[in-house]
Amino acid sequence: MKKYNSILKYIFVIFAALVITGCVHDDKYDEPNLDGYQCTDLTATMTLTQLRAKYTTTAFTFPDNSTDIVEGYVSSTDETGNIYKTIYIQDKPENPTQGFVISVDAVSTYTNYPQGSKIYVKLAGLSLGTYGGVVQLGVKNGTETAATSVSRIPEKLVPSRIFRSCTIRANIVPKVMTSLQMVSANDQYIGCLIQMNNAEFDSRILCTNYAPNGVTVDRTIRDNSTATTRVVRNSGYASFANQILPSGNGKFVGIYSKFNSTYQMYINKATDLDMTKFPRIDGLTSNPCEYSDNGLTQKTVAEVKQLATSPLTLITGDFVLKAKVTANDKSGNLFKYIYVEDATGGIRINIDKADMFNDPRFVVGKEVYVKLKNLYVGAVNGEIQLGTPFSGAVGRIAETDVYKYFFDSKKAITAVTSTEKTISQFTMADVGKWVKIKNLQFIAGDLEKVYASGAVTNRTLEDCSGNKVLLRTSNFADFAGQVIESGKGDVYGVLSVFNGTYQLWITDVLGADLDDPRCDGSVYTPLAVIYKDDFAAGGFGSDWTTVNVAGTQVWNTSNQGNGTNYYAVMSAPLSNPANEDWLISKTVSLVGKTKAAVSFTSDVRYAGNALQVYATENYTGNPATTTWVLLPAALDTNNAAFGDWVSSGNVDLAAFLGKNVRIAFKYTSTSAAAATWEIDDFKIKGQ
Repeated sequence: MKKYNSILKYIFVIFAALVITGCVHDDKYDEPNLDGYQCTDLTATMTLTQLRAKYTTTAFTFPDNSTDIVEGYVSSTDETGNIYKTIYIQDKPENPTQGFVISVDAVSTYTNYPQGSKIYVKLAGLSLGTYGGVVQLGVKNGTETAATSVSRIPEKLVPSRIFRSCTIRANIVPKVMTSLQMVSANDQYIGCLIQMNNAEFDSRILCTNYAPNGVTVDRTIRDNSTATTRVVRNSGYASFANQILPSGNGKFVGIYSKFNSTYQMYINKATDLDMTKFPRIDGLTSNPCEYSDNGLTQKTVAEVKQLATSPLTLITGDFVLKAKVTANDKSGNLFKYIYVEDATGGIRINIDKADMFNDPRFVVGKEVYVKLKNLYVGAVNGEIQLGTPFSGAVGRIAETDVYKYFFDSKKAITAVTSTEKTISQFTMADVGKWVKIKNLQFIAGDLEKVYASGAVTNRTLEDCSGNKVLLRTSNFADFAGQVIESGKGDVYGVLSVFNGTYQLWITDVLGADLDDPRCDGSVYTPLAVIYKDDFAAGGFGSDWTTVNVAGTQVWNTSNQGNGTNYYAVMSAPLSNPANEDWLISKTVSLVGKTKAAVSFTSDVRYAGNALQVYATENYTGNPATTTWVLLPAALDTNNAAFGDWVSSGNVDLAAFLGKNVRIAFKYTSTSAAAATWEIDDFKIKGQ
């Protein structure tokens, strides 16, 4: 019931990235044309400070016949797309004493309310509430009279509530604030345009862009008032998202805000920032993002590998490697390393940085320049890698040092070209390369299994001559829970080696798109479903028996967080004594079957005992007196979140062929550890 179409998601992401990239401009803007837009000058009846005082602990709504009016000056602009459906205001254009947030269900508000405009807000029917702990003006949130939140002011209502002055358009002068002053005692300035002097972005994000395409991110910033850092929140839809963050020290200007206890700022325009001075607080004396070949000798991948004379060899020469990124961590199958390749070969580079696919230097198809001096090269389990020392071997380059070694070539992204190989042709010179191997299939024992479950998992690919190679997949890969394809086709991936054994890593399911008939000409037919239950209607009916051995909780069904789709669930609170509860299926006949299997999907949350899966041919009515066979089913192991459903694959029931079988799920917990287990898509198959 819980299946995900990765191919469609992949196509959508690529399309979205192209659209967003095509919309980026240079952060230069014309003044909005205000001709013809109705303006008016009104008389305010209250100040922003008085407005803020109206909110106490629940949403406050002004009566529909209220004549109250508040005035302020627009401190923000959504012209660049970094601020979304929000108008920030302050009570004075200079030296403000109160800021405020207006939530509107409208975009391009700068065309009617440009920055510096004096505006009047008629408060009749509007409400005060909070989002992320910040009081804002909106409309009543549904019928919940005690709710603390409010909804955005509908777009059609905005012109009758928010008015621009016909006579006043001021220059908003940023209020100077230090990082040390960003505390709750100064929350009255939330919504104001502020200026942080002596500001610089954290060294871990130097030479990266403001935000990846379509992704909102937090960029860390600090000044010299305190070691405490703050957050600059950037939208991946901002027109300046693909620009590189300023790498120097200087003036930062943005809208002051916070989310719960995190103080953050929003940039109106990248041109508001003047951060070009050196040295920085952290000691950097020049722009680390500017690359020059002066004094550097270029090395090829093959030459870099030849430098590895021991498990850990320091590179002392002023060398540079120029190579194309062939694989990164986008799908989650690679973790904190990339592969790069040139005409002479490929090599793995270990970097202690997450989400490298969002860094413009490490996008697949991008040529990156790597300064090699002070890096280390050596063999890890037989594979030569680049990095820094860790436990006597090559480890990861610290995130704080990434800017020292990696430089954007500024060249266009181009397609990665694969090297076509057969399994029998593999040599150590091929390790690290992006390869294509034609006409592979998964071995029969792997069919109907998922790519990975519980941990990094080996599946075996073979060619039509019987030569085999391992396919390694991380359980954190976004395709880990998908069932492998049963046909034959071409496989694309990075070739690696582990203690003499060659293995492949694919970066998405398109790397193993196996749609042709298998080597023997057959088209694999999955086992027929004899019995299934997806619990779609809720409840168990007569097909399932629930047995409570200990504790007060019992197996049940739920659709929480899953729309109309129900699933079986068992959970116990930590405050309860130990639980033992069984969910036992009806009897299913395997008489006349030559193959049989059971499959299901599972999801776990919170620490606790693993679920146990059993089978029996003779249920006595009492789990304690029944002879059970423990089944080696793959189960979800990520107890940090709901929603990552894992397929068990086909769990062999060969021991029960010709017999009647029942399947049971045994849940146990203690007063110190109680997981929540969910089961769905239950099937018994046979032929």
